[in-house]
Amino acid sequence: MKLKIAYSPCPNDTFVFHAWAHGLVPGAPRLDVTFADIDITNGMAERGEFDILKVSYAVLPWVLDEYALLPCGGALGRGCGPLVLTREPGTCGGTSQTKSGGISGKTVAVPSERSTAYLLFRLWAADVLPGPVGNVVVMPFHEIMPAVRDGRVDAGLVIHEARFTYQNYGLHCLADMGEHWERTTGLPIPLGAIIAKRSLGEDVLRRIAEAARTSVLMAWDDPTASRAYVMEHAQEMDPLVADQHIGLYVNEFTASLGENGYAAVRGLLTRAAAEGLVPPLGRDALNYV
Repeated sequence: MKLKIAYSPCPNDTFVFHAWAHGLVPGAPRLDVTFADIDITNGMAERGEFDILKVSYAVLPWVLDEYALLPCGGALGRGCGPLVLTREPGTCGGTSQTKSGGISGKTVAVPSERSTAYLLFRLWAADVLPGPVGNVVVMPFHEIMPAVRDGRVDAGLVIHEARFTYQNYGLHCLADMGEHWERTTGLPIPLGAIIAKRSLGEDVLRRIAEAARTSVLMAWDDPTASRAYVMEHAQEMDPLVADQHIGLYVNEFTASLGENGYAAVRGLLTRAAAEGLVPPLGRDALNYV
């Protein structure tokens, strides 16, 4: 029996899962892979679809009764947070309330209201903006920069490789959500999580976690092995941008969340719950077995 897994076509995910998806991890459960953007996989998790999913950390409070957070395979890091972009020059970092306050009452495009990016944005806005954001519009992340450029929205919250390409659209960084998070907490930025159904049982969950970790290590041991798979699904991305994407989002936390990784996840969801943005977590909710 194959386990049904859904993850994004982004370079970090295809790089991480290449070995496992192609049956190269000894003793690992076989996979039936579906590619889907993070907003779609978040919905899949809430509906209990698929055995293994890559989701936003922000969706965990709604799904941890049915799914377990795995200690590897996800995306956390430093210097890799979402950005708020506008057509007008800003001060990236979000420390200037005068400039950042320019989006108070404005229309902002976001990739998902259940995304970690949106959660970080809401926490930043609560700390920095002098007034509430106006209208929030959800759209696929690859449509956000064109929408800002064309004046259909006042600002956009962007993720992934947009960090490297937004200048190509003539846009400017108003604020860096990750920089604000790191400066105010000292913790790495939690972005995407790997979860698996608890009903699979503890033994299978351990095998899944070990397979994910081994797949990461194999990708690092031979980065060229996954090259064709990465570029096949990279949506016509420049190879240099794909390499930058992998270098930023695949790191020590991908192999193991570790103490700092778990502290970052718990810190994000605890702060968000205090703001009324997500339900509170149970004490043992982040345990995977």
